[in-house]
Amino acid sequence: MSLPSITTPAADPVLDTLLLPFRQATLQWPEDGALFLRARDGWSLRDGNFPGLVCEQSFKPDADALAAANFNIARGERSTYPLVLVLPPRQRDEARALLARAVAMTAPGGRVLTCQANSEGARSMQSDLERIAGPVSALTKNHCRAVWTAPLNGPADREIAATWLTLDEPRRIEAGRFVSRPGIFAWDRIDAASALLAAHLPSNLTGDAADLGAGFGYLSVELLNRCPRIRSLDLYEAESRALDLARENLQALETTVPIAYRWHDVTSGLPRKYDVIVTNPPFHTSMHGDRPDIGRRFITIAAQSLNPGGRLWLVANRHLPYESVLNASFGTVRTVTQSDGFKIIEATRTTGRR
Repeated sequence: MSLPSITTPAADPVLDTLLLPFRQATLQWPEDGALFLRARDGWSLRDGNFPGLVCEQSFKPDADALAAANFNIARGERSTYPLVLVLPPRQRDEARALLARAVAMTAPGGRVLTCQANSEGARSMQSDLERIAGPVSALTKNHCRAVWTAPLNGPADREIAATWLTLDEPRRIEAGRFVSRPGIFAWDRIDAASALLAAHLPSNLTGDAADLGAGFGYLSVELLNRCPRIRSLDLYEAESRALDLARENLQALETTVPIAYRWHDVTSGLPRKYDVIVTNPPFHTSMHGDRPDIGRRFITIAAQSLNPGGRLWLVANRHLPYESVLNASFGTVRTVTQSDGFKIIEATRTTGRR
């Protein structure tokens, strides 16, 4: 099963509820346009009349969908807007930092409008917005809560605002080995699945390599440290906030092999062939929960992107149904180990096998 096409956006009750105040004429769209932080495409956005809307999105599939739907993408043209819309993430520090940034980018007399699903902390989000921006109004629909401020003239509490702006800043983890930040997958630790894969990587891996879904770069660092015959490495990561961290975490290794950092949606395919691919593929999204089809797509793309005899090293939760696509895509598939709820799989592309 492939991922949903960017031309047919899935149902999105959070986005629908965010825009409901304009459809009900509770709020008026400003003539001077608006900024949409963590924007994503959807029918309610396409069907509305939102002139001057500028979208910002650091997740490549969502950014690509917005561009394909011809929405304007933020490039730092303006510092303030009369309206700032926000779809806050689930991670609390990252969400608070984003709310503080939204308030900071709101022009005098402007508003912040945000929305979150009830199951993802909508009440806490409303409380946080009140703390930083003062009195708010709200409506509930679709098991979501849209919340907007009164006209603003800066934050209600400047000390809290200054503190919250720093909550998702990069910081050292793992005794200083890596730089990470809130909101990145497993941001404050080495993910157990990735650590298990790194521990089983054989030292004889050789040639041009790729790390699919590289995160802040842990697997890439381990691959280069454990496999001296890797001659080049490309990191593919859909979240630009994570890719920026990977650049810093691998900087010291750039003197040993050429390293490329690619902000890229792996499910759309890769631009070149490799001898080695390592991956701990994602299997869920913020909107749809578990998505094993994403992991299966990673496997298919890896098979298409390996040279004959190329090797895929994969870690996954033991329950995820990847075996059928592995067997269909590779000549040789073996389970290296199963431990602590994870499985490590090596798959080799046979000469002539697609």
